[in-house]
Amino acid sequence: MKVPFIDLERQHKPIKNDLMQAFERVLDSNKFILSDEVRKFEEEIASYAKTKHAIGVSNCTNALLLSLRALGIGPGDEVITTPFTFVATAEVIALVGAKPVFCDIDRKTFNIDAGSIKECVSARTRAIMPVHLYGQAADMTRIMRVAQDHRLKVIEDMAQAIGAKYNGQMVGNFGDTACISFYVTKNLNALGDAGMILTNDGNLATKIRAYRVHGASKKYHHDFLGHNDRLDAMQAAFLRIKLKYLDNWNAQRRRIAKKYDDALRDVVATPFIREDNESVYHQYTIRAARRDELAKYLNEKGIATAIHYPVPLHVQPAFKYLGYKVGDFPIAEKAAAEVLSLPIQQDLTDTEVEYVIKCVREFYNN
Repeated sequence: MKVPFIDLERQHKPIKNDLMQAFERVLDSNKFILSDEVRKFEEEIASYAKTKHAIGVSNCTNALLLSLRALGIGPGDEVITTPFTFVATAEVIALVGAKPVFCDIDRKTFNIDAGSIKECVSARTRAIMPVHLYGQAADMTRIMRVAQDHRLKVIEDMAQAIGAKYNGQMVGNFGDTACISFYVTKNLNALGDAGMILTNDGNLATKIRAYRVHGASKKYHHDFLGHNDRLDAMQAAFLRIKLKYLDNWNAQRRRIAKKYDDALRDVVATPFIREDNESVYHQYTIRAARRDELAKYLNEKGIATAIHYPVPLHVQPAFKYLGYKVGDFPIAEKAAAEVLSLPIQQDLTDTEVEYVIKCVREFYNN
């Protein structure tokens, strides 16, 4: 049996007619840049996430970048974040001229260790950038307490967590901004690249909207230097179709996760979800003894897996200039050596899920 990690054809086939109608609607409108499709999608995402403002941009990396610029963070500043995430989180901090300052992670959730953040705060610290990793919210109560105590900005990297909740509240409502990815592998995915910035600050929203169009408050009137960073009308139209299915898709992921939990917790460390969290399981990531051997075995059985993430950022060559070394963040380093993501796409069949379970158990029983 072949079990894919993600199968876009399987996802798109039932909604293909709706997607084609959306394509034709935009094509016939001949309005492709910041059209009504984008405005309506922004309104729908803001309503879904329970935020006041949503600003569509080209991708999540640039959503993070524009957030930093709009908050005035640049050369000489420091931003605290996690070393156990996709490179974009720390990359954008460096790209605006600021310094990424890493803080180790919680050994259970893989999110930034909120209890250690205050130890990383210096006179130059301007912001904290927590990541809601694998679809589970970071400990925003403690993170916001540190931010308030030290007058720091907070940018939520929720690239993997649209629809997730913390203490019953949608993620994206805690920081100054929150950034969503609609990359093709995400729970709510575009047919290409797309991103969104959420905020409850009207002045900040206005500034970000200007930043995405070359710093222009109106056409040909540029208040500051910005970017060309707009959400495509076609992608907005596709995402409007998919948004209607998101809650059901996330519920399906939780159902599959429970099957994995019940069947595998005695052979691997299954994901730990805090009681105050509702995860959307962008990834179902286990800790596994003999991880690489298990991945090889599953691949031989036709089961696709992935490692998120094999090399922590503090030991990546791109961040060598920061002066970190192996051993500085032992919990993140240990996680990088043990984590393995199993297939969790909402379209998996019960037969496929049971086959994954059977093969994982076979590996350890043998």
